[in-house]
Amino acid sequence: FSQSFMCANCGINLPKPEPRLFSFNSPYGACPECTGLGEKLVLEADLVIPNRRLTFAEGAVRPWTRIAGNQTSYLRLLQMVGKKHKISMDMPVEKIPQAKLDILMNGTGDEIYTFESQEITYPGILKQLEQKYRETDSEYVRSELEGYMRRTICPSCEGKRLQKSVLAVTIAGKSIADVVNMPVEDVGAFFEQLVSKSTKLLVDTLTSDEQLVVGRVAKEVNTRLGQLIEVGLGYLTLDRSAMTLSGGESQRVRLATQLGTQLSGVIYILDEPSIGLHPRDNDRLIDTIKQLRDNGNSVIVVEHDEAMILAADYVFDVGPGAGEYGGEIIAEGTAAQIKKIKESLTGQYLSGKKTIAVPKKYRKGNGKKLTIVGANAFNLKNVDVEIPLGTLVCVTGVSGSGKSTLILDILGKALSRKFYRAKVYPGEHKAIKGVEQIDKVVAVDQSPIGRTPRSNPATYTGVFTAIRDLFTAVPEAKLRNFDAGKFSFNVKGGGRCEVCSGDGMRRIEMQFMPDVYVECTECHGTRYNPEVLEVHYKLKNIADVLSMTVEEARRFFADQSAIFDKLNVLHEVGLGYIKLGQPATTLSGGEAQRVKLATELSRRATGRTLYILDEPTTGLHFEDIKRLLLVLHQLVDKGNTVVIIEHNLDVIKGADWVIDMGPDGGMKGGKVVAEGTPKDIVKAKASVTGQYLKSLLN
Repeated sequence: FSQSFMCANCGINLPKPEPRLFSFNSPYGACPECTGLGEKLVLEADLVIPNRRLTFAEGAVRPWTRIAGNQTSYLRLLQMVGKKHKISMDMPVEKIPQAKLDILMNGTGDEIYTFESQEITYPGILKQLEQKYRETDSEYVRSELEGYMRRTICPSCEGKRLQKSVLAVTIAGKSIADVVNMPVEDVGAFFEQLVSKSTKLLVDTLTSDEQLVVGRVAKEVNTRLGQLIEVGLGYLTLDRSAMTLSGGESQRVRLATQLGTQLSGVIYILDEPSIGLHPRDNDRLIDTIKQLRDNGNSVIVVEHDEAMILAADYVFDVGPGAGEYGGEIIAEGTAAQIKKIKESLTGQYLSGKKTIAVPKKYRKGNGKKLTIVGANAFNLKNVDVEIPLGTLVCVTGVSGSGKSTLILDILGKALSRKFYRAKVYPGEHKAIKGVEQIDKVVAVDQSPIGRTPRSNPATYTGVFTAIRDLFTAVPEAKLRNFDAGKFSFNVKGGGRCEVCSGDGMRRIEMQFMPDVYVECTECHGTRYNPEVLEVHYKLKNIADVLSMTVEEARRFFADQSAIFDKLNVLHEVGLGYIKLGQPATTLSGGEAQRVKLATELSRRATGRTLYILDEPTTGLHFEDIKRLLLVLHQLVDKGNTVVIIEHNLDVIKGADWVIDMGPDGGMKGGKVVAEGTPKDIVKAKASVTGQYLKSLLN
């Protein structure tokens, strides 16, 4: 007899079930192999030996040549193993038989070798590097080795994050991992079944006390799930990592939390909640915001979306321009009143006096195609898609329909591996045909252009190099023998302020609170020492130039073509208001994406380039969208192909070809609902995008 949860036959003794056992954040419940992450970093043989034409003696094992350590010792041990198994260290890796290569890579098991007066077993190259990764205290070594690894699902818990003993606990045949792996909509249905009198699922097996517990839990769970569905997130699974959520999705999760509080008398401030939302999901969001208002709250929304502006009770239009050209209230009142005010650019677009025109005819392309065959990653269901080259292509569909998976995870990553040997793994697919028709791929996403204040639009686009060269040519700089490094705030011992190391700010550690940044008292935020600031070009020093907006600098350097051309492209993509020295950490995702786009546009296009953009209209006003579309159409006119993942109807109606995914989000999506010109999409009854597009085209 045992008081524990023990099986007398197999000897397994389970702990008493308690909440912490079912949490992967607790050491009691987390899978011991992946510590509750559900995935592991594993060394990849192809990355460890990228050039198989080299021999081991020539340095085929790339990490050994990059990491300080006893490489000669590793090689001597490898030679000893090779001698016993008749493997030459002077033979190119590609010519070593696979069975023998496996011995060198994965070890020889229990075989004993006498090496450096010690008896040891040979662990294999991969195991040795993995051991180095676990034991090192060096951040450099750790980050270097991570470059030869890829994330893979934990083999022990199969990505479920919990111990096997915890996963053995089931309700209606489902473990907690099975439940949280369902889309939000399906989890609600599961709990409805648990408490339903008509279903025979569990009612017969639960005691009256257990039924009472399940009833209370089901009510609480369904209330919270209902709030997620209301804000258009029914397609998400509950175990979706927060890191993989878009900015709009994260904001809506927080909004759903607020709905559950049922508070009143609160002011809610939302910053562009429509980001990443299909017009259908946007309508749901607007209904949710109205519900918050009707509960007795005030909701202030910073937004560019037309539907959101028209749904507002009161509108403030700020302008007239951006940056130093803005900062005034141009108009205020209801949307109907804003439409009548001539000075309001927003009002002119709302009233239809200004519009983004529909193209008179759609391009047919150059007759060649790029074809994705058998796309099966995540929710995609064996999808085949043809992308006509030499056109502007829009990939559309409701949120969670599989657009990003198809274009970014499969097409973008596969082409990056092909052209640039990128260390990324594309999503599951059979093949990509027609790759020989393009010679370059440029994927422009919304990740930051830098993670420190040192990175800024001037350094990222390369325009700062030309500016520094110009300052070096000033007679005053020549007299002092200043080189370009003297005008860099990144070079130690150059012209930067050494008190703040060229940051312009000093960090004060606050122990138990977040660090505080204050202006450097030595350079007063200019980043440079006084000697450098004495050098002027047209009465401006280098710090003055970094403080200029793109629009100001564009006029200031009008006679310097190398500088003007790059600044002009930033202006064309709608970034005339940002400052050249604005820290990268203060740029929004949409701004960062347009800085990257401008950088690529300033390079020479080949006419056979594929550009991939992920929602480039994020944070853009109607007028800026119009300007951005002109730039993209210019790219296509030169023979290039532009593929955009987009929800904005003004962009979709201007595309030459549309691929509409759906019919819904999550597991209900993953199919091509319609494809063709925007006019073809409107005719497709199954296309939700087509229904919203119809009024615009009419």
